[in-house]
Amino acid sequence: MADIAAANDAGRPIRVAIADDQELVRKGFRLILSSFPGIQVVGEAVDGADAVALARRMRPDVLLMDIRMPRKDGIQATRELAADPDTADVSVLILTTFDLDEYVYDALAAGASGFLLKDVEPDELARAVRVVHEGDALIDPSITRRLVEAYAESRRRKRFDGTAVEALTDREREILTLVGRGLSNEEIADALVISPATVRTHTGRIMTKLDAHDRAQLVVAAYESGLVKPGV
Repeated sequence: MADIAAANDAGRPIRVAIADDQELVRKGFRLILSSFPGIQVVGEAVDGADAVALARRMRPDVLLMDIRMPRKDGIQATRELAADPDTADVSVLILTTFDLDEYVYDALAAGASGFLLKDVEPDELARAVRVVHEGDALIDPSITRRLVEAYAESRRRKRFDGTAVEALTDREREILTLVGRGLSNEEIADALVISPATVRTHTGRIMTKLDAHDRAQLVVAAYESGLVKPGV
């Protein structure tokens, strides 16, 4: 957060790239985002392969990524970017038509920071870009939670080592559970009567221990480890 604040103080805009195989979608998002202060669109990609190349070349802060694209889909592209140290800090924001798109779950597990419906209102689009840039992976916790509930049980991928979750401290498991239920740092702090800074410290340690890319993957880990049950 401090680094971001420093960047904003220096007048550096949030640099955004857009990957979608439909030109009208790309141009529409470019037009909307360019109308907001502090946001700069630095490039467009027509498919997943182009998106990876663009991210490596331009190093945007946030990459809006469609899922269904030719040559390389958004999930493959997201996984490739997350695995590359040179692009791992690019926050990928998945674009989807339906809020329960089964592929969004795969995208979150691949390293996406969150997802957004394509019919999002302009103000919400700009807010989402800023929120993801600031490190809050869950654009809409309630939708993300419903999506994970819908697919975690039926597609138990065990991406996160159960022994690693067991190795967490009691407090860390408690916080991971609340993250999985969609609570923000402030809400977790209120629930546990601790400071938001303490929650952030614990969350960072949990990410390190679970080798999680970001907060969205902690939600996946909470469900796949059984700390959070679908519907609970």
